[in-house]
Amino acid sequence: MKIAFTCPASLPATQFGGIMFLCIDLARELSKIGHDVSIYTTDMDFANNPKTFNRDLPRQEIVGKFKINRSHVCFSFGLFFVNPSMYFQMIKDNPDVIHAIGVRSFQAYIAALIAKKKKIPLVISDQGGLTTHPALTHGNIIKKILYKMQIPMIRFIINQATKISVANDYERQIFLDFCEDSKIVIVRNGVNLENINLNKFNFREQYNIKESFILFLGRFDKVKGIDILLNAINIIKDKPVFSNTKLVIMGVDFGFESQMLTMINEMEIKDKVIVIKNPSREAVISAYQQSRFLVLPSRWELSPLTPLEGFMFKKTVISTNTHGIPHTIKNGIHGILIEPENHKALANAIIELLSENKKCEEYGLAGYNMVQTECNSVKMTENTLKIYQQVVNG
Repeated sequence: MKIAFTCPASLPATQFGGIMFLCIDLARELSKIGHDVSIYTTDMDFANNPKTFNRDLPRQEIVGKFKINRSHVCFSFGLFFVNPSMYFQMIKDNPDVIHAIGVRSFQAYIAALIAKKKKIPLVISDQGGLTTHPALTHGNIIKKILYKMQIPMIRFIINQATKISVANDYERQIFLDFCEDSKIVIVRNGVNLENINLNKFNFREQYNIKESFILFLGRFDKVKGIDILLNAINIIKDKPVFSNTKLVIMGVDFGFESQMLTMINEMEIKDKVIVIKNPSREAVISAYQQSRFLVLPSRWELSPLTPLEGFMFKKTVISTNTHGIPHTIKNGIHGILIEPENHKALANAIIELLSENKKCEEYGLAGYNMVQTECNSVKMTENTLKIYQQVVNG
């Protein structure tokens, strides 16, 4: 089968996170079993921000057994990247199916136009909280107007879609405001288990970390709850159980880095917090391996991949019981879920896991078993391929 993906970003822009890795994992797994796979995307480069585009990146690149086709971004607003020449790249192609990842994107709009013009089945996935992401209601007035202006585009994309792949029932409920239930299929997100073997990088040695550490990995964005985490660390910084432990914060600036660093200084917790900007993928994998556990107090997530990656290494997680998170992490089974915005509860949960190694191990093992059997990229690809076969064969 000939398959075309569209996505707002692809390699080498690993800082884009979530949907980029899902697209890459699907492309890799599908091409490994003999399908002809191409990704159409922008020329976003690896950087400590979401807005560095590089004309010098190859327009077409072979990665493993699949192709990445890049076109230059003429302008962007937030995470809406406009690369019109992608249309002319795609119109020359004749895939059996198009899969657009990231519905609120210019790339998905191009995919829908091509699908309509050439009568090609279109599968869409969002992963971005189509109507529930906090940025849609808490941004400035200009952003709110622009988000409203996207609604006709979103409706066009959804109407053009043959099938909609969603990560969980929370996301299914979002799409029910736009389409019939029969159009929606739940495919659980999965992570690449081959990352378990990427252990050549020594995180502790590279960053001279001698103490044990707990790990936050994610965008430096207020929605990720970094401020809540820092307030929790401020509570426990002098507790005996935290005396030989550091908090490692790894990620890329999405607008909150300056405020985060100011908070660390004002709270006088610089000796307890290590900030690593724009880490390599190898550093991230090694940090998972060597951490005690993950702390991810997000205000919003749809179907987070970071906890699943931690589970690959039998690391448990503390997160929040909001939006799509409980569909990925079960409280008291895979980790601890607290109420969002509650830094005191977060402080208590950190102390609990630091004090109870057995509980950490049990939660981590439960998470590990889940990614081995359900939430991995092979299983995700098998279920996605069933959708393609259904829409192609009618």
